[in-house]
Amino acid sequence: MRGPNRPEGGDVGRRVARRRTELGLSREQLAERTGMDPGYVAYLEENPAEPSHEALYRLAQALRTSTECLLGAGGDTPPGSAVTAVPAPAGRVLGAEECRSLIAPGGVGRVAFTTAPGAPPTVLPVTYSFWRGAVVFRTEEGGLIARHAPGAMSFEVDRLDGATAEGWSVLVTGRGRPVADARELADLRADTDVRPWAGGRREAWIRVDEESITGRRVGDRRAPRPRAADTDADSETGTGAQAPGAGREAGGRTG
Repeated sequence: MRGPNRPEGGDVGRRVARRRTELGLSREQLAERTGMDPGYVAYLEENPAEPSHEALYRLAQALRTSTECLLGAGGDTPPGSAVTAVPAPAGRVLGAEECRSLIAPGGVGRVAFTTAPGAPPTVLPVTYSFWRGAVVFRTEEGGLIARHAPGAMSFEVDRLDGATAEGWSVLVTGRGRPVADARELADLRADTDVRPWAGGRREAWIRVDEESITGRRVGDRRAPRPRAADTDADSETGTGAQAPGAGREAGGRTG
């Protein structure tokens, strides 16, 4: 019998399960966040289902990712390169606590620093965790990042959905330093599970302590309603009824 963290369904289901696991959510918690039936979440993760546009949107919002990421599209193109659904999306500035909440689940961000006075910034992607109010990540001992810590560093995280013209970005500016204290290093290793994407030994831990944190959200978070033509097309092709509980996915949980 398949467990909740070992789906064997379609690509979308595997991406949903992987992101859910990254955030430490159970299927029931994801169902609560999306207003879906827990049975539908389980079916989606374990079977090659085709969720509706609205269901994908709700899943993406609950999992703090984008519908493009769940669909696996645009792997070789920059986010937002496709035509967006909203020509002039509205934006707002995020408060510090909301910024911290958005980056708290961890994932992939970009560290920025300068290698010499007057040099242009160097920006590199890293896998990070948000630990005790600081950004932490692993890098190569003696590598480019490690050689320039301690020193001024910035860290940027974003989530973008070009299909709906929505997204957010958070920028942390402060000081980066190597984690050298044995007790702090032991706590860090025990509390986090940072797994760098790049190969090789990456045993140097860097901590970016926040001096300021700012962010911005663009777009409307309301889920778009499918057009009547789309609903009719789904009825004709049979894509609107594929899974147990799918009829309840957009209408909330029942019983």
